[in-house]
Amino acid sequence: GFVVASINYRLSGHAIFPAQITDCKAAIRWLRANAGKYGIDGDHIGVWGSSAGGHLVALLGTSGDVVDLEGDGGNVDQSSRVQAVCDWFGPTDLLLMNQQAGDRGTIDHDAADSPESKLLGGSLQDNADKAKRAGPITYVTPDDPPFMIVHGDQDSLVHWKQSQMLADSLTKSKCDVTLTIVAGAGHGRFRDPKITEDSFRFFEKTLLSKVP
Repeated sequence: GFVVASINYRLSGHAIFPAQITDCKAAIRWLRANAGKYGIDGDHIGVWGSSAGGHLVALLGTSGDVVDLEGDGGNVDQSSRVQAVCDWFGPTDLLLMNQQAGDRGTIDHDAADSPESKLLGGSLQDNADKAKRAGPITYVTPDDPPFMIVHGDQDSLVHWKQSQMLADSLTKSKCDVTLTIVAGAGHGRFRDPKITEDSFRFFEKTLLSKVP
């Protein structure tokens, strides 16, 4: 009952933020513009990603009303809003990543050569405004779509508190959010197949039409 599209976006080696999110938004608009051709229900589009992909799908979910991040990727008559977000262990507030990781962290997120710093084109703490612009938590509003967030409590790359903060912010805005902290799981090493099954059930609940 689903149409699935796996999209591509520019990585930090090719372009700095916001290229990544503008590419994702362009893809959503393209899917809507071509909905009739591919049998897509343009009113029910969900996104699912992990780690850096989790960061971007969360940003798609919270920044649907942010014109500044739309970019110029075409089909401007279409909306880039999504109706459901499944975020697996994505960063949500880049400036706090080092502080939360503490001694358990495997990289220095504030270093100039960290993945997050490369994304912004400079070290995080020296580019606080850019880091805030790239954070999904920055744009949370009451009209955001339902979220399912999953994170391992032993993740040494992105601390689980990143997901907790986003869930708390969504809850405060009275958005529909479910947070699952997976005991013993690292950065995406979910050994329990129920996690994936629950993610599918989430999309069935939020996206599938009642009409056959």
